[in-house]
Amino acid sequence: MLAQAEEYNTVADAVADCTLVVGTTAGRNRELHQPLRLPADGARAIRKRLGAGRVALLFGSEKRGLSNEDLSHCHWLIRIPTSGKHLSMNLGQAVAVCLYEMVRSSATISKTEKFKLATAAEMERLTGTLIEALRASGYIKPRAATMTAEKVRRLVRRLNLSAEDAEAILGMLRQIVWKIHSSG
Repeated sequence: MLAQAEEYNTVADAVADCTLVVGTTAGRNRELHQPLRLPADGARAIRKRLGAGRVALLFGSEKRGLSNEDLSHCHWLIRIPTSGKHLSMNLGQAVAVCLYEMVRSSATISKTEKFKLATAAEMERLTGTLIEALRASGYIKPRAATMTAEKVRRLVRRLNLSAEDAEAILGMLRQIVWKIHSSG
């Protein structure tokens, strides 16, 4: 399995072919912008989505976890409850708990979604075009561009669009961007 492992320069590249991206966080001292689930609930939701496309489960470093930029690629997050003395688990323990919950929940899942969900790459193209339209319209201010881009990315991920709907919205946004640039 390790021999087939691939290395990516960005989270966006790593999750490009995924229809669901779930991050993990201890998240005690940070403002989270995505829904937060416990491992058992998250595992059931992930298992339901496996038939509709690829799923990524992101783990951060033991020291810092996932960055806000990394988290902005996630549809939602999982937090493993720990005692007050230990604010988080080490990476190996966190992976083991999440995978255990995935296997444990597999017996309870009987049906998958009936439509093909948009991949992370399709959602990222849609996000990029939406950000371009927002910049062209003057909505995004240069000082807050990074924070606004993260907010837009999280918003788009929460839509859980089908591949067909994502393509339609992308076409609409491209037309809007073209119109803004051609009339300016």
